Amino acid sequence: MCGARHTNATIHTCTSTIGHHFGCIALSSKYPAPALNPVSASSTLTVGLNPAQQEAVLHLGGPCLVLAGAGSGKTRVITHKIARLIEVGLAPERIAAITFTNKAAAEMRERARQLVGKGAQKVLICTFHALGVRLLREDGAVLGLKPKFSILDSDDITGILKDCAGGTADIATARQWQWTISAWKNAGLTAADALAQAQTDDEHTIALLMQQYQERLSAYQAVDFDDLIGLPLKLLQQHAEVRTRWQQKMGHVLVDEYQDTNATQYELLKLLVGERARFTAVGDDDQSIYGWRGATLDNLRKLPIDFPALQVIKLEQNYRSTSAILRAANNVIGPNPKLFPKKLWSDLGEGEPVRVLACDNEEHEAERMVARIVSIRAGSGPLASPHRELRDFCLLYRANHQARLFEVALRKAQIPYKVSGGTSFFDRAEIKDLCAWLRLLVNNDDDPAFMRAITTPKRGVGHQTLAALGTFASQYKISLFEALFAHSLSTALPARAVGSLHEFGRTLNELEHRARHTTGADNARTFLMEWLKDIGYEQHLYDGEDNEKAAAARWNNVVEFCDWMAQRCGGQIADAAGVHTETERKTVLEVAQTIALLSTISEREQDQNVVTLSTLHAAKGLEWPHVMLVGVNEGLLPFKLDETADVPADQLAQRLEEERRLMYVGITRARNSLVVSWLKRRKKGREFITGKPSRFIAEMALDQSTAREDPREKLRALRAEFAQRAQVATNAAKPT
Repeated sequence: MCGARHTNATIHTCTSTIGHHFGCIALSSKYPAPALNPVSASSTLTVGLNPAQQEAVLHLGGPCLVLAGAGSGKTRVITHKIARLIEVGLAPERIAAITFTNKAAAEMRERARQLVGKGAQKVLICTFHALGVRLLREDGAVLGLKPKFSILDSDDITGILKDCAGGTADIATARQWQWTISAWKNAGLTAADALAQAQTDDEHTIALLMQQYQERLSAYQAVDFDDLIGLPLKLLQQHAEVRTRWQQKMGHVLVDEYQDTNATQYELLKLLVGERARFTAVGDDDQSIYGWRGATLDNLRKLPIDFPALQVIKLEQNYRSTSAILRAANNVIGPNPKLFPKKLWSDLGEGEPVRVLACDNEEHEAERMVARIVSIRAGSGPLASPHRELRDFCLLYRANHQARLFEVALRKAQIPYKVSGGTSFFDRAEIKDLCAWLRLLVNNDDDPAFMRAITTPKRGVGHQTLAALGTFASQYKISLFEALFAHSLSTALPARAVGSLHEFGRTLNELEHRARHTTGADNARTFLMEWLKDIGYEQHLYDGEDNEKAAAARWNNVVEFCDWMAQRCGGQIADAAGVHTETERKTVLEVAQTIALLSTISEREQDQNVVTLSTLHAAKGLEWPHVMLVGVNEGLLPFKLDETADVPADQLAQRLEEERRLMYVGITRARNSLVVSWLKRRKKGREFITGKPSRFIAEMALDQSTAREDPREKLRALRAEFAQRAQVATNAAKPT
């Protein structure tokens, strides 16, 4: 269930994120449904778990909601529950664990492997979108999709929408259309639904564009990110045999970050689990911060109504933060209405007090934060922090633009850093364009790469031609490239269109031949730059950007990529200790075959020993020993909350509640120390205005003497409570 966390700019396949083979296995006695007493069952898997975690792991017989507070060990609960399900006889291939990001899925997969061994390889652990891909690859034919359908992302979508509007719209307008259409899809609306309930001229216009856009996708045999949830939902709703088969496959479904699911994802979950309702939803209503992209707390409200047998288990013991940090977090989130009240606590000790710094302006704030990093790293004596690596520090802010001055101050102090949440080099649209061409040289049958290459740059092949080509290829069950040279293509397309397609095919064949016979860095660089000149790629970038500087920056990225490719073709002379050696020569085509591995490069960058700069949204799920939460001013956090504007009171209240949850998420990223800073004077546009500390700073109640819970007493009380529950369950199970 991944909200649009999104991704930029290419047509691509999703096979790398789908996980291991998930075979179709019918219900039988071979896979008995777990029917154990959730309290009295014993297992070595529960050793080291607290009472609430044990209850969550052992509850197997029906729907379960685990309210997992920040740092309460939710991933541990999920992986131990997977192990427990396997232990009681459920086949691993009938267990699905759904996360929100590929990174979270990879972490969960590794932890499950450590706990279960090879059996974990058969468990489906993936994002909700990857699950959607699997459903559509296996059963999408009943919706008219072929298995090799293309998946479009952001830049492709805006390009199609601009074409649908006649090519006159700017990128910003097309992006706005895209977001509106995405919101409609996440709410479960079709183009017809959107048109029927359009209330303004703009909404009416966008609904008509959505209709054309969907027709294009169908013709292209393509889907967008939202379709990876919406189409599987349609598949299960409208085709009973497919629904039954998938419900039989799903012995138990575990959903991580449940509070971030949207309406469509919830409906899909319900259809996947069916009436047996063997699922575990793990989430925290206090960390729901993605309302702007369709996530809704209604999904939490609906669970007890739609599943009356729902078991609700709260994880309140925090294993991350000190008591001082948790007290500030509990105080901040306190004013929000509670679906399921809970209060985090820790036995890690009181720790350092949370500090609030009032800074003169943005530059002063940046200097103070850098000084704090330097001070902690240089600290000595018994009170010195044991966490003094650069990777132990994080600067958190509300909006991306706040990072710039901190970057300046860190560079001045010669402190290396990374900006989290920024676009990876290999995720940039222009790099993905080139990768699509290279992928197509390696594998002519790569339809998604074909679609991107033939339209980037544009070469006189319009959407109607591509639609007809897609229909022709689908009819004869061949790839788009194969279809180019089919003898009967002339019966499906006009001669002029066939001529344009043949020209593209000849271009590809020539490029492939040259790439196969071009070796060494110098030759490769020449080949790549000549190729880009031949297809007019530099001009394409300048034509597609409203800003010349932005276009120049993108072209520089292209040149850097070509250098990267050329270097890997080898042939350079290296001088090692006075010995001259020539690096291994490779062809451009051989290097192109490694393009699929590029994503691992950006992942390795995450392990660098550097200070992290991150938005609050991008930091969710992460933690650091030392956190500096900066720019905590009214107008920034909470963000532009104009209480005098003509906005309904309930909407204003909801916005404030989500902003408060965002502050809560920021506070709970900290393990050992937390500093919160605000600006006495801050820049707004080109002017300076008097800064006002965020209301959330007062809500932390740092100057109040609040009651401090004894964690030992808390643990004794919890053990007594769960022991009593166990006894009640045992007595109820005895024959009368």
